[in-house]
Amino acid sequence: MHFGSDNWAGAHPQILAALAQASEAGTARAYGGDEWTARVEQQLGAIFEAPCAVFLAPTGTAANGLALAALCRPWQSVLCHEEAHINVDECAAPEHYTGGAKIIGLPGEQAVPDASELAARLARWPIGQPHYAQPGALSLTQLSESGAVLDPDMIARLTEIARRYNLPTHMDGARFANALAALDCSPAEITWKAGVDILCLGASKGGALACEAVIVFHPDAFPARAEALKYLRKRAGALVSKHRFLAAQMLGWLADDLWLDLAKAANAQTAKLAVEVQKAGLELAWPARGNVSFALLSAQMASALNAAGAVFYPWPGLGPGRRRPTSQEVLARFVTSFETTDAEIAAFGAALAIARPTL
Repeated sequence: MHFGSDNWAGAHPQILAALAQASEAGTARAYGGDEWTARVEQQLGAIFEAPCAVFLAPTGTAANGLALAALCRPWQSVLCHEEAHINVDECAAPEHYTGGAKIIGLPGEQAVPDASELAARLARWPIGQPHYAQPGALSLTQLSESGAVLDPDMIARLTEIARRYNLPTHMDGARFANALAALDCSPAEITWKAGVDILCLGASKGGALACEAVIVFHPDAFPARAEALKYLRKRAGALVSKHRFLAAQMLGWLADDLWLDLAKAANAQTAKLAVEVQKAGLELAWPARGNVSFALLSAQMASALNAAGAVFYPWPGLGPGRRRPTSQEVLARFVTSFETTDAEIAAFGAALAIARPTL
C-alpha cells in the first residue's frame, strides 16, 4: 500500500525499451546533438501545436530553476503560491539558479494563487524603486501541490493579471500529464494559449527514470530565453553528455500517447482510493481529480494505517479553508502512480475499515 509519492514508482517497460534501443544504435553525438533530441523537439512542438525550444534536464528542481533563470534577473522576484514546490521543496535552488531572485508566496485555496491577491499585490508594488525586488515572473504548478487541476480559465485569469505588469509565466508541470488527463482540453489550451510562456514538463513522476523538459513556447518571439537556457543549463551542470538517453526516455514516454495512458491509470486509482476513503465515513479534503488526494485523519487513525502497512505522506501544509491541522490530526496525502494496483486499493480499504474505530 504505497501512496507516498509517484516518485517511488519504477520506470515503464516501454521507456526502458526506448533506452535500450538508443544504446544499441551505436555511437551518437553528445550534448544534445543527436537525432533523438531533435525528434523530441519536433514531437513536443506537434503535441503543443506551437514552435518550441526544448531543453531536457534530469531533475524537476533543475528544470524549474533553469526556466526561472531564463525569465528573471537577480534583482527581481517570482510570485507563486506560498506552498509551491519552488518555494518549499527545492532548497532555494530557484534563488540559486536565478542569481538571487526572491520567491514571494501568495495565499490561495488548494495551493493555487488567489487571483484577487495577485492583482492586489502587484497593484501596490513599488515599481521602479531600487529598494525593492521588482516583480519578474509568475509561477503556477500543474497539478498544484494540493492536487488542484488548473483549467484553462483559471490559468488565463492569473496570467492575464501578470501580463498587465509585463510578467511572463512559468509552469511547474511535474504532474502536468495527470492534469491534462483530467481535463477535456488540449495541451496547448492549458499552456501557451492560456498565457504560459515556459513549461517544465515532468516525465519522471509519470513513468520515466529521470527526465524533465523545459519548453520555451514561441522562441522566435522571445529569443533571449532560449539563448540564455543554452548557457544556463551547461553552467548549472545539467547538460547531460550522453543526452540521447534523456531524449530516448521522453520519446518513449510520448510514443503512442503512453504519457496520457499512464496518467489516466494513476488518476483512476486515486478515484478508487477516494471511494474507499468515503466508504470509511471520511471526507476528502478536496475533490480528487488527478492522482493526488488528501484526507484529514485523527493521529490515532494515521498510526493505525501505518501499522497496517499503508504508506502516505503527512502533509505539513494547509488544509481546506487554509486551516492547519492540530497536533491530534494528520492531513494525509495519498499519491497513486501507473503502478498502483487494485489489490493495494482493496487492502487500503480493508485497513481503513479496521482503523475506523480509532476515530
